[in-house]
Amino acid sequence: MPDMTDLSAVPHDYILGHSDREIDRLKKQAVLIEPVTRRFFATAGIETGMRVLDVGSGVGDVAFLAAAMVGERGEVVGADRSALALQTARGRAAECGLRNVRFIDGDPAELDFDGPFDAVLGRYVLQFQEDPGKMLRGLVRHLRPGGVIVFHEVDWGGLESFPPVPTFDRCCRWGVETMRRHGTETRMGVKLYSAFVDGGLPPPKLRLEALIEGPTHNAGILNLMSRLMHTLLLQMEQYGIASAEDLDLPNLVERMTREAVATRSIVRGHTQVGAWCCV
Repeated sequence: MPDMTDLSAVPHDYILGHSDREIDRLKKQAVLIEPVTRRFFATAGIETGMRVLDVGSGVGDVAFLAAAMVGERGEVVGADRSALALQTARGRAAECGLRNVRFIDGDPAELDFDGPFDAVLGRYVLQFQEDPGKMLRGLVRHLRPGGVIVFHEVDWGGLESFPPVPTFDRCCRWGVETMRRHGTETRMGVKLYSAFVDGGLPPPKLRLEALIEGPTHNAGILNLMSRLMHTLLLQMEQYGIASAEDLDLPNLVERMTREAVATRSIVRGHTQVGAWCCV
């Protein structure tokens, strides 16, 4: 067994997996985050008629957003290493009758496509890469001259409650530690600039947003946190960070809400950072 306190010994796979529960979490997360992603992509120059490569498509939410932005005259090709996730994405695309989006199994940095793209984009992808700069170097070859590359990543350092909501704050700490132990970059949002430069790209433009909610309208952030704790529970227990008893998952949202209401606290979600440049 590797020493789980030694990050160099930890296999760098996708910690969140693709269980039915996680797929449901991703769909609900997409509803909250989509307006932010749309603004990042629009500001970066994603527009009607473009041919777009969606990196790390997962169950398809970003690809579907991009498909809406490029319209019927455009095309979105989504790529992901998880055949299971793409099976779900293809089913969802068929249900919605989307004809301008398709999915390909494989590592998008290593795949060959049938032509260059006007844009390469992704959300919550680089944080799971051992070498984000290397991945960006592999992706940029898919762009036409003058094409745009844009990524949306999170920074766990932005999570906050004030006045403190103890249960929410503990979940934030446990989540950060679990992701860090696994080798996931929890500060990827603020490291996007360096990743672009390390990948040989021009210095990117940046934009930052965050979700923030008061005690009577905080169901979005608190529910997402609870669902994320569900997903990470096995890893938390494996690393000795927290147990099912510590989390008390059936009552977690209620406990966080009760504490926030009692102190009139606000909760702020992960910091959302967009970075883009033309090549």
